[in-house]
Amino acid sequence: MSKVWINGKLFDKDDAKISVFDHGLLYGDGIFEGIRIYGGKVFRLREHIDRLYESARHILLEPPLGREQMTQAVLDTVKANAKQDGYIRLIVTRGAGSLGLDPGRCSDPQVIIIVDDISLYPAKYYEDGLEVITSSFIRNHPNALSPRVKSLNYLNNIMAKVEGVRAGCHEALMLNTKGEVAECTGDNIFLVKHGILRTPPISAGILEGITRDAVIALARGDEMVVEEITLTRHDVYAADECFLTGTAAEVIPVVKCDGRPIGSGKPGPLTRQLRERFQQIVRQ
Repeated sequence: MSKVWINGKLFDKDDAKISVFDHGLLYGDGIFEGIRIYGGKVFRLREHIDRLYESARHILLEPPLGREQMTQAVLDTVKANAKQDGYIRLIVTRGAGSLGLDPGRCSDPQVIIIVDDISLYPAKYYEDGLEVITSSFIRNHPNALSPRVKSLNYLNNIMAKVEGVRAGCHEALMLNTKGEVAECTGDNIFLVKHGILRTPPISAGILEGITRDAVIALARGDEMVVEEITLTRHDVYAADECFLTGTAAEVIPVVKCDGRPIGSGKPGPLTRQLRERFQQIVRQ
């Protein structure tokens, strides 16, 4: 049975509990990171820890552990679970408090580390590609809740995901308040046009994905031209290739959007190249 780390102690999965008065549960008041394990090693742990503390600072949450302690807690939990390939969910909640929104009523923030298996897209979609729709749910306005904060309130993404699933798709494309392409419900998006790799900028109201950054670095290392520019649905429809990146998804092709084939309607050569390059670095 898997072990869950809560505030310095390991618990069997069935015994891992927090208070029902925790504001992470009551109001989504907390932050998290999803992290991958490859070959017993944690992928880009420093980058994930840095992003966790950036999210914490944004919402005025003080984690009870320093960065080095948090890093070691993650490594210790991976070791305790003897996991070679899997997924880590690192969570920091505001802690238990009385009913009401005021975070000042909370005490004792909770750090929770879950190490388990990850549910990937079925293998056929990595070979044949995904179909997506454009969701009617737009991405949160950055001045309402910044998409750069990985908060426990994911309802915006969930509603778009539900819409996509009900349309028979595994993912849905989300636009920002200007009608520009932002990201999908759990993944960043890339397009290829005339050999140039394009992706929305951070200013479009997206999460700065760890896998996104890794793929951009790989592409530039292979001397591809990469542009972080404003994109519209027209750019998606007219692209030669399209793919998504994310901790769980890794690199996965998209071959149709809103019923329109993208490019040839099959995963393109640059998508395949970058997926292979990404697999190389995570297996090194």
